[in-house]
Amino acid sequence: MKIAGHMLHPMLVVFPLGLLTTSVVFDVIGLVSRDSMWHGTAFWMIAAGIVGGLLAAVPGTIDYLGLPRNTRARSVALYHGVGNVVVVVLFLASWLWRRPDPLEPTTGAFVLSVVGILLALVTGWLGGELVERLGVGVDEGANLNAPSSLSTSDARSKSRRRAA
Repeated sequence: MKIAGHMLHPMLVVFPLGLLTTSVVFDVIGLVSRDSMWHGTAFWMIAAGIVGGLLAAVPGTIDYLGLPRNTRARSVALYHGVGNVVVVVLFLASWLWRRPDPLEPTTGAFVLSVVGILLALVTGWLGGELVERLGVGVDEGANLNAPSSLSTSDARSKSRRRAA
């Protein structure tokens, strides 16, 4: 899904990722400083991050549905998308757990947020794999079956190498 030639999903994901990551940072500052205002701010950043994550999921789902079946890109995109749904669910659970007293989150609510951010690192890497290694949304002639960037194999297909 593109707007003015640029993929919409990558433009939208920066907001929820930034908000959710900063909510964890603010929780840590609140714990260290013992100033509950930071936890209150984190509470509202989580709410905004959840909304942003749900909005980013719409073009992400459309992009996923446009990927050819039986390609590595489609399988990586599936893990990326499902993982991000889990991230949003973890933060939603954290937010709901905080609702009775946003200024004093429980240990469980904080742990859910930290686990959510750790998983977001993995799903973000998968998103990078889709764009940087597999060329999804970047190159019409992308190699949608390129090996993982963790491998030593060249990402270009044999046919593309011969043409170069």
